[in-house]
Amino acid sequence: MKKIGKMNEAAWILGILLCALGVALCTKADFGLSMIAAPPYILHLKMVQYFPWWSQGTSEYIWQGILLILMCIILRRFKVKYLLCFATAVLFGFALDGWFLLFGGNGAYDSMAVRIFCFAAGEVITALAIAFYFKTDMPLQIYELLVTQIAEQWKLTTARVKQANDILMFVLSIALALILTGGFNGVGIGTIVITLVNAPLIQLFSGLLDKLFCFDACVPKLVEKLKV
Repeated sequence: MKKIGKMNEAAWILGILLCALGVALCTKADFGLSMIAAPPYILHLKMVQYFPWWSQGTSEYIWQGILLILMCIILRRFKVKYLLCFATAVLFGFALDGWFLLFGGNGAYDSMAVRIFCFAAGEVITALAIAFYFKTDMPLQIYELLVTQIAEQWKLTTARVKQANDILMFVLSIALALILTGGFNGVGIGTIVITLVNAPLIQLFSGLLDKLFCFDACVPKLVEKLKV
């Protein structure tokens, strides 16, 4: 089977749109978001009480900005090109708010069957999106940048760092939910399920993508300049 080539830039676009769709669907399911998406959602729940304009998408890129600062402190380095990753986070935030606009807001659906479907579809789509992200040389979101940079710094596998990061973010999500909302808003059985299956799903999709696509660039010179 002939592979589809020149997918580098397309993988970046698909990563943004599909990841936003996956988070939107999981939010609408209301079984608990992924350990990555839960902290900004919890922040949104708190801040929207004071600032009505503070959308879930806004929380996403503000939270990712905080993670970028922490990453630079941990790695003891800063690259100007890291700001391109923050720009990607902003695009993701806009895409997320766009999906919610299409779905009529980020409130949960009433039907249990619809919620279960949204949760399952959202997790699968999110894992596929992250697999696309790891194939592109375009600027990643801060979440993926954090994983790849730490893996590179200490010569670890991306999958191992990703799984460790997921567990750490799961604990942080619970702490933030208790501190900011006094409950487990944004965290639930769905969060636990995603924590267990996320990394294996990303690995599975990564292998499938390698069989279907070649992730060379359509505009190599541009991609090289943007590469972090």
